[in-house]
Amino acid sequence: MTSPTSEARSSNALSRFQLFPFAALSASYFAHIGFFNPYLPLWLKDLGFSITIIGLLTAVQAATRVLAPYGWGWLSDHTGERVRLLRFCAGAALICSAGLLVEGSVVWIAVVLLLMFIHTSAMMPMSEAALAHLVSTDQGFDSRRYGRVRLWGSLGFLVTVFVAGAWFEVQGMQSFPAWSVGSLVLLNLSVWWLPNRKEAVHHGEVRLSVMPVLRQRKVQWFFATVFFHVLSHIGIYVFFSLYLDELGYSKTMIGVLWAVSVAAEIVWFFTQSRWLPKFSLSMWMFICAAAMVLRMALTTWAAEWLWALLFAQVLHALTFATQHTACIALLSHHFPGRLRGRGQALYASIGYGVPGVLGALGGGALSDVLGLSSVYAVSIATAVLACVCAWQCTRQHAKP
Repeated sequence: MTSPTSEARSSNALSRFQLFPFAALSASYFAHIGFFNPYLPLWLKDLGFSITIIGLLTAVQAATRVLAPYGWGWLSDHTGERVRLLRFCAGAALICSAGLLVEGSVVWIAVVLLLMFIHTSAMMPMSEAALAHLVSTDQGFDSRRYGRVRLWGSLGFLVTVFVAGAWFEVQGMQSFPAWSVGSLVLLNLSVWWLPNRKEAVHHGEVRLSVMPVLRQRKVQWFFATVFFHVLSHIGIYVFFSLYLDELGYSKTMIGVLWAVSVAAEIVWFFTQSRWLPKFSLSMWMFICAAAMVLRMALTTWAAEWLWALLFAQVLHALTFATQHTACIALLSHHFPGRLRGRGQALYASIGYGVPGVLGALGGGALSDVLGLSSVYAVSIATAVLACVCAWQCTRQHAKP
């Protein structure tokens, strides 16, 4: 007879085996993001485009996150075919990326990026929805198991942001399109490792609406917090490499500074199960927003000192990693079951789509007039707004 202990060990081993493909997907996806997002602005600058045009082209990614994730999330919720849809999106993105190898105008690059991002912007919400299902237990969201999978994404980002920085420093930015194609090949390989399991679709669940959830005040304050928090972060996502380049930092050092932030988030993801229980999830969002105020202040007024930038980048453990885990856990609570895909999609759209468009376009226009440091000065104000919203979110969650 099998003992309860051996059954538990077998179940844990099976769970780890099921999580390996998701770890590979996270690693390859963020390996692609790790070179693409930091160095896309520098490649566009190398092509001779102005800061305003660079802001417009980088805003394409955020624009696709406004509607595309919800469309894919709705489709995955209604069909249960999350893995097949992930494979389709990865393949389509790879085909589209070949367009970057062709020298073209601003319009051509914009169209290629649009087609790429329509598909890649859908991948994380769908994979997060599938992963949240695997790491959830009868006791709720398992932050330890989620962190052990998600840290592989951070490792993938860390490797490519550092290696690509050193490569581009020596070889120049001309090979950026080839890096795009190569990284998406790896992403396609990892997607095909995922087990092709279709989630059961129950007629009654399919017709569930997200509107009753969105009418809850605590959910509204949650999304408001996410909106202003990520809006504060857009200066890092879009303009940080350009800002450092303008200050005279080498591409290798730019890669190092990006790598420091990712190393900090890896440490958090590995140890987060120890720290998360000390506060409520909504309180963690408030703490992260407060850390964002400090990070943006250092980036605005102390960027000429390397030690200050290094400390600001270490705060990424709070401003991104902690905040992200808290958001995923709260989304799993508010959007359970057949609502998961749409909940993750709303997070991508409200949290990264709209703020990304506003931040990229507004930041580009602002930096043309007042310089890149002005983007981070405005980010201090939006981080303060995130603190206010997070405090309201905490109060709402504390109500019985």
